This record gives sequence, C-alpha cells and structure tokens, in this order.
Amino acid sequence: MPKPGVRPRRWRWVYGIALGTVWLAIALGALFAWLASELPEPRAIKSFEPPETIRLEYVDRSPFVSLDASGGTAVSLQDLPPWLPQAVVAVEDHRFYRHGGVDLRGIARAFFVNARAGAVREGASTLTQQLAKNLFLGPERRLKRKAQEVMLALWLEQKLSKDEILELYLNRVYFGAGAYGVEAAARRYFGKPAAQVTLAEAAILAGLLKAPSRYAPTVNPAGARMRAETVLDRMVAAGLASAAEVSKAQLAAVVIRDAPVGGRYFADWVLDQVPDLVGSRNGSIVVVTTLDRAVQEAGDRSVSAYVKREGTAKGFSQAALVALEHDGAVRALVGGVDHATGPFNRALNAFRQPGSAFKPIVYLAGIEAGLEPSSVFIDGPIAIAGWRPSNFDGTFIGEVTLAEALSRSINTVAVQVAERAGRGRVAAAARRLGITSPMPTVPSLALGAAEVTPIELTGAYAAIANGGTGVWPYAITEIRDERDNVLYRREGSGPGPAMATTTAAKLTRMMIDVIARGTGRAAQLDRPAAGKTGTSQDYRDAWFLGFTADLTAGVWVGNDDNTPMNRVTGGDVPARIWRDFMIAAHRGKIVRDVIPAARTVPIEAVSAPKSFPAEVKLPPVVAQPGTSAEPPDARSGRGRD
Repeated sequence: MPKPGVRPRRWRWVYGIALGTVWLAIALGALFAWLASELPEPRAIKSFEPPETIRLEYVDRSPFVSLDASGGTAVSLQDLPPWLPQAVVAVEDHRFYRHGGVDLRGIARAFFVNARAGAVREGASTLTQQLAKNLFLGPERRLKRKAQEVMLALWLEQKLSKDEILELYLNRVYFGAGAYGVEAAARRYFGKPAAQVTLAEAAILAGLLKAPSRYAPTVNPAGARMRAETVLDRMVAAGLASAAEVSKAQLAAVVIRDAPVGGRYFADWVLDQVPDLVGSRNGSIVVVTTLDRAVQEAGDRSVSAYVKREGTAKGFSQAALVALEHDGAVRALVGGVDHATGPFNRALNAFRQPGSAFKPIVYLAGIEAGLEPSSVFIDGPIAIAGWRPSNFDGTFIGEVTLAEALSRSINTVAVQVAERAGRGRVAAAARRLGITSPMPTVPSLALGAAEVTPIELTGAYAAIANGGTGVWPYAITEIRDERDNVLYRREGSGPGPAMATTTAAKLTRMMIDVIARGTGRAAQLDRPAAGKTGTSQDYRDAWFLGFTADLTAGVWVGNDDNTPMNRVTGGDVPARIWRDFMIAAHRGKIVRDVIPAARTVPIEAVSAPKSFPAEVKLPPVVAQPGTSAEPPDARSGRGRD
C-alpha cells in the first residue's frame, strides 16, 4: 500500500498532465491576447480606398511621372463576368469555398512539395489570409505577423460570406503597374472596365497575382501568356471552366494598352516594389527614386543611337544599360530600345551568358586562393575531360602574367585559374558579389557559361569599384503620403564585405589595364576607368562593364531570340555605347585622378615584367580521371574576347 499522503505514481502522472494542460491553456491565452492586442479593427476594411495617384520623383525631387493608381471604383462580384473570379480562385486558392480561412490540406501539400524540392516552390496562404495581410499587416515576414494573419483570416471567415471575402479581395489586391483592384487593372492593361473582360483577359489578370513584376503583359508579354495558359488549365482541372470554353480563349489576340512615359522600364520596376514596401495605403503617395534625369537621358540616347545606326548591319536589335552609384543606387536603367514595342525589361529580367565579362569574378577567386597579378601562367593547349578551350584568335602566346591574361582576355588562363582556385570558390565569389542566378560548376564557368542579368552583373562590378563592399542595386530611397509623412525610408546598405580591400584594388588595377591596353580600348575616357569586355559563343551576346571613381555601368547588346550577331564583340559596340554614355553622364563632374579602390596597390604590382622565378609559374591544367565533362552544346560558354 502507498504511504499515507503519497499519491500513487499513476495519479502523479495524471496530475502532472492536467497541470501542464492548464498552464498550456494559460500560455496560449496570453499569446492570443498579446497577438490580438496589436490587431487592427477588421471593420476598417470597409473604409479602405486605393491610392488616388502614385507620383514618382527623380533623385533631386523633381517630378518624374504621375500615374492614376485606382482607375475606377470598387465593383460588385455580381457585375463581373463569372470567369474573372473563377480564374482567380482556380489559380490562387482552388479550395477557397471548402476551407474555413486556413487550408490545412494545402499547408500539408506545400510542406511536402517544398521538402522534396529543397526550396520554397509552393505557398499555402489562402485568399482570406492574403486579404488579411494586404489590408492590415503589410509585407513583414515574421512569425508573429503570420500568426496574426491566421487570426484575422479566421475572424473574417466568421463575419463575412465567401463571396464578400472574394469581392473585397478582387477590389483591393495589387495587379502591378500601379493598379489596385480588378477594375483598375482592367482599365490599365486593356482599356476597358472589368465587367467587359474576356476569358483570355481574365486569365492574364489572374496570372498577375503570383508576381506582377514578372508576368505583367506590359513588361513580359510572352511570360504573361504562358502564365495565363496555366490559369486556364487550372480552371479546367478545378471544374470552373470547360475545355471547350478554354479552347475558344484567344490569348494571342489580347491587345495590351500601354501608356508610354519617359524611363518607363525604370517606372515599371519601381511601381512593382511599392506594395511590398508600404502595403496598401489610402490616399496618394510620393515615391522618391534614385533616377538621375540627365544620366537616364544619356543612357536612352546612347542605346537608341547605336541600335538605329548599326543594329541592322551588325545583326543586333536590342540593348540594355544599367548605371549605378557605387552604393547600388540606380541612376539610369534602359531595358530595351522601345518600351512601347518591347516592354520586356532586359536590364532586370534577361538572363544571358556574360562570356569573358565574368572573368573578373574568376580572377577574384584566384587572388583569394593565393595568386597575384604578377603570377605567371602558360597560355597553351589544355584539356579538361575532353574539353579543349581555345582563345579568340585561335593562337597561344606562352608565358603570361595574370594581369596580362585578363587584359588580353586569354581563355586558357582563365580556365586554369578557375581549376586551381576551385569552381566552387568561383561560384561562391559570384554569390558574395550579389549574383543570385544559378552557377553551374562546370569547366566553362570560367568563360561565362552561367547566365546572368545585366543588373546583377553590374552590381558585382560596383562591389569591386567601391573597395570590396557588396551592393544591392536599389531604386527607391523614400515613400511619403500626401501629408508628407514618411511611409518608407531606405536604411542600411548591401550584403556587406564581398572581398578584401586589397583584393579589390588588385582587380581594379588589372581592369584599368583592360581599357588602357587590352580588349577594352574602345571604352577609353578622359578620366581613369576600369572595365572588362565579354562575348558569348557565336556572338550571341556582347557586353562591356566598367567603372570610374563616380559611376559603374554595364551594357549588353544582342537579340531577344538569341540569334547570333554579325561578329559583334564586347570591345566593339558595347564598349562604344559605354564610352559615349559615360562621357555624357560625367559631364560637369570633377575628374578624379585615381579610382578609390585602386589606391592601395601600386601600378608596378600589376605591370611587373614577366621574368619571375620558376617556382611561381603554374602549369596548364590537364583533367584527372573522373572530372566532369564539359557540356557539348553550342552555348557552352567559351568566351570570345
């Protein structure tokens, strides 16, 4: 028998569980009260109105462009064609009418999809959760905010019908290009009220919700149509449209209404960022951008002039230009020749092979692995698992320093540097410089096999220019409401140190030599400048990127369909566009005798003679058994200059 006053063990377990349950309930109640204390009044949903106008300003606060943000009043669900709300439900939340605000089945599905992919491929937020977040909570991604989002979603489901929630969502959600709500979006993109949109147009609008900046038909017509096809397929799968109805939808016949303004590529980019920075706001807002009017006009003139004058003869039809302050502030952005006829923003969204313009990143990895600009390599035949890279002119010059190899854009040396440093180290260096595009660690990575966008490669060069500190290119410094209250102000900088200052200085000195005596001579200015040329396989892409003490700029030329140009190299048209642009952009600026990043390394450390002790020389690389072979495709990334 148990001793008097001592509970049997099983009762101690029961008591412990009961006590734990009580404390858990108290803790959850306290947590609920804490979260609820900061929740807004859900009835405020009725008073929401989208911004009346969004005014963009240049960096000097002068007017840039003013756009109508609302485009119309709220519309009733009953006044919309049935396929419009059906398209939104099909692609955003096909179980909308079957869950209570939070879709547990969707959460489980997203968990397994993302776990299998090893990355976030699918979300699980319902339309009700999205409505709660957009109206009340803003863009923050914190656990507390997510919990509040769930609480608000459950509250909305209790107080409103499904149709009321869907109607509110359609009238408040952001569709890109400054358009809040389905009525504004229909007028913005199609020039008609939402009540008149066709099934194809409804699919395009619904497709925008996943990523307005990526799928906006004014920016990416082909991507918008592909996304719309996905919407139509999901409508059929969800039983919200028949295959016969979908087959009659004429996506190719949809006419997109464009309202051209100066610097429209930049304006599109800015407008798509505003909701993420300030959420949904009443009244008008003012966005102070980083754009410099004179620098932007110089970029527009340079790109347009060369495409018109030389494009037909040399076989290229498009170009892009990005100019940054060394802290990442975008002073000019040209996404193409003509926004009205080609609204796809190549500066932000065109993934192209950089060719030899990638080599400074390779040499960064080499210097970090112990090499010096004076290190000697042998420019000669090499083989890596059957791949035999060659130089642009098909010849070899033998003994050469690292600095001279970059100046003359010698491919065999770049490959040797990447193999000696390690391809993984090269990919990691690109990541530190802000390049987020995939970096395949194949031998041709050294010659620019990885596809990048002009803005991320220009940002990487800016990190070299400012002494090794990484930057994130940005377009907005401040957002204010109509009463001049600050809603957002940019604080902080980029990702931090990307390389040692001495390493940045060595690279800068080597890149100065590219313009002074190497492949970039056509880019010479009346002031110190550093840069690098790049041309991809079969002359499909040509690049020039470089910097002065004041500005970093990158230029790409090519064709949207990836057809080869007529022997255009990076040292030709892109270098001359860059030169003309930089001359105009620097007009009135004081000439500085030294680029800051180059001050810590004397010139003789880069321009030293080639006679070094034998132990410094690095032999050509020959692949060992088991090394991965180079992909034998036509776009293998062999640099061309």
